[in-house]
Amino acid sequence: MNAPTEDFVLNAAQRAEVIAGLNQILPAHAVLHEVEDTKPYECDGLSLFRQLPMVVALPETEDQVVQILKLANRLNVPVVARGAGTGLSGGAQPHKHGILLGMAKFNKILKVDVQSRSAVVQPGVRNLAISEAVAQHQLYYAPDPSSQIACTIGGNVAENSGGVHCLKYGLTVHNVLKVRAITIEGEIVEFGSEAPDAPGLELMNLVIGSEGMLAVVTEVTVKLVPKPALAQVIMASFDDVANAGNAVAAVIAAGIIPAGLEMMDKRASQM
Repeated sequence: MNAPTEDFVLNAAQRAEVIAGLNQILPAHAVLHEVEDTKPYECDGLSLFRQLPMVVALPETEDQVVQILKLANRLNVPVVARGAGTGLSGGAQPHKHGILLGMAKFNKILKVDVQSRSAVVQPGVRNLAISEAVAQHQLYYAPDPSSQIACTIGGNVAENSGGVHCLKYGLTVHNVLKVRAITIEGEIVEFGSEAPDAPGLELMNLVIGSEGMLAVVTEVTVKLVPKPALAQVIMASFDDVANAGNAVAAVIAAGIIPAGLEMMDKRASQM
């Protein structure tokens, strides 16, 4: 968000002003700027590229996020939002003269509505934690990235994450009803609706997958789906990758949509 050019540089006085401003918003333990404190945030899952952020801010409330973004906007400082940092696209790569906004403390499931099969969660809630919380109601959250045990819903929204189940249930964008977020100006906005349709432009699909470039997510309303009565795993072996691909096409053409399909060649299965 609010990304200046690559040669954007803050001098020592400007850096001190940013840190001082953050210290007025957050308690001291939530503003990290020493090298040993910012080191864990130097990269996300794409560890090939590493860069220490100028400062890490760890808010706990929506109002704190609003104030941080207003500060960054006033001082023209770039902001990178970060969830669990499991992404492989570099979406949480910090800016060396910017604020890394860690949203890990937003980790509450605010509401579960069994009747409407939906849940309202904060962005720091782990993907798998939703399914664990609603398992007693025979429901679960369908998108299942390979990192679902650790990745967060905020990161899933930013990256439009999928997983094996996306074949049948779609990506994150197909399983989110509403997103509450804050712009770089500190304005709280809501995209989508819990209703079947919402007036105005369909902007939620633009926000999902935008990697935090448009707004910082503070709350997400997700869809829940019933657990299947039966789960059966089938493995089929083929002597040719093309034949395996044709079999997948034939299964779907027959009107059978499996919960998930994975194809592995010999090299992948031996790893």
